[in-house]
Amino acid sequence: MPDRAPELTVIAPSASPQEAAAIVAALERFMRATAPVARPSGQPPDRWREAAILEAVCREEAALPSDPWINT
Repeated sequence: MPDRAPELTVIAPSASPQEAAAIVAALERFMRATAPVARPSGQPPDRWREAAILEAVCREEAALPSDPWINT
């Protein structure tokens, strides 16, 4: 799988080299911390489960709350 992370560079002329390095390091740390978790390569993805999640399908029908004004 190719690495799709963008290569970060700072182009602010007023930042010192240390400040620029700190900014780039913080951005890279943020990108690693918020990256999606990699799926184990031994298990194939469950396409039915993914389709159910995308369609927001439940296994059990949710019971509607009873409203005395409507359900009389």
